[in-house]
Amino acid sequence: MFQQNIKQHSVYLNHNVWNENCILVIGKRYDAEATYFDESVRSSKHSQLEEKLMQLVQPAYQFMLGHIRSGTLEKFKEAFDNALNSGKGFTAAACDCTEYCMSQFDERSADAEIDQANWDCSRVRDKLQRDIDAHVAAVSSAKLSELTTTYETKLNEALSGPVEALFEGANNDTWPAIRKLLRCEIETAVAGFSGAISGFEMDEEMKDKMLSRLKEHARGLVESKAKEEAGRVLICMKDRFSTLFSQDSDSMPRVWTGKEDIRTITKTARSASLKLLSVMAAYRLDDDADTIESTLSLALMDPKSTNKGTSVDLLASSSWAEIPPSKTLITPIQCKSLWRQFKAETEYIVTQAIAAQEASKRNNTWLPPPWAILALLILGFNEFMTLLRNPLYLGVIFVGFLLIKAIWVQLDIPGEFRNGALPGLLSLSTKFLPTIMNLLRKLAEMGQGRANPDRQHNPPAAATKFENITRDLSSSASSEVTSSRNGIEYSSPLAHQKLQ
Repeated sequence: MFQQNIKQHSVYLNHNVWNENCILVIGKRYDAEATYFDESVRSSKHSQLEEKLMQLVQPAYQFMLGHIRSGTLEKFKEAFDNALNSGKGFTAAACDCTEYCMSQFDERSADAEIDQANWDCSRVRDKLQRDIDAHVAAVSSAKLSELTTTYETKLNEALSGPVEALFEGANNDTWPAIRKLLRCEIETAVAGFSGAISGFEMDEEMKDKMLSRLKEHARGLVESKAKEEAGRVLICMKDRFSTLFSQDSDSMPRVWTGKEDIRTITKTARSASLKLLSVMAAYRLDDDADTIESTLSLALMDPKSTNKGTSVDLLASSSWAEIPPSKTLITPIQCKSLWRQFKAETEYIVTQAIAAQEASKRNNTWLPPPWAILALLILGFNEFMTLLRNPLYLGVIFVGFLLIKAIWVQLDIPGEFRNGALPGLLSLSTKFLPTIMNLLRKLAEMGQGRANPDRQHNPPAAATKFENITRDLSSSASSEVTSSRNGIEYSSPLAHQKLQ
């Protein structure tokens, strides 16, 4: 009978929602059915029945506690996210949400407890607490990582462009400017990051470690940029040399007219390129003094004076004085090799400038070479003596010069050759004979005008008349056009009046 009751009550518990009242009802039903049994036997069997019922109920109770725990955890996650999104501090939000959800779990687990069983739900409660703490730790780690990434990105944007620009215009103020920029950006990032993590509960050691990591990231960014620029220092040196050598102080393209001092310009451009090499030779983020620039200048720009003073090569080393290897970007021996390659690749620019300057000098001078002048003097001595003995030849040469000039002006030879050599020659061949005939006709007319009695009272000198004739011909050349095909001539009225 007892076993039959157990099976019936098990089926009843499996098909009905259990609680404390269910066990009481089952107990009363058993007492009613076992009324006529012995008291001691009935009590013993009643206790066994309750024990068996508890064994049947306990899995469902544990399942209920698990369901309450998972539901409470989900509610905590939702409430925690809402609190963070509303702008509440991380630690405050975690504490408030944890306290509220744990109280909710206690209430719901208390409703599921059975007084007769006296079961302990502390293990489930501790598991819920551990799950909440793990979720808070995961969210905290994700938030801190996100904040760190955000401020590292801000540092990248604030330092990359300015540092690269400072390295491109490397000079004595490059590293001081980089140190000032780095210090300013680190202070800004640290202040913002400290404010952002103020809502997290962490010890000072952890906070200092995170701030130190942020500072190291900023320094590492500058060092990586310096290392990158040091890898392409030869290209930057050649670009700077080409710019300074090919442009004047106003950044205008330099024209080699023969007045420029190429030696001085070359030395200035090389000095600027050497300055770039000295700046990129090592890190200088700690404001430590060094002698890299002076060493490079003595060894590369003025090697003769260095060799006179000492026989030791200043760059025959793999490290710089007072510079640790960890801060070295380009070793002395590498600087020497880079400078040799730099000079070899820029020598062509200097050679081209010298050639352009010599060509400009040759184009700007009208005198023949000295040897040609000497040959003219020696070979033309007899002709010169002939002119001294017969001065009449000077007049003939002068008259010939005036005639040739008049023909030159009237034919407009430079204008005819503007369209090419062949069209110019064809045009001149058609105009040459009519122009000569026109000049001879005018000379004949001027000769006939000498017989005019009105001009016999004040006869001018022969040379003066001829100069006037030539001047009239030259002035009328620009307004007179002769056509060789139809033989028609057009002359300016002013020229006809002078001839009359």
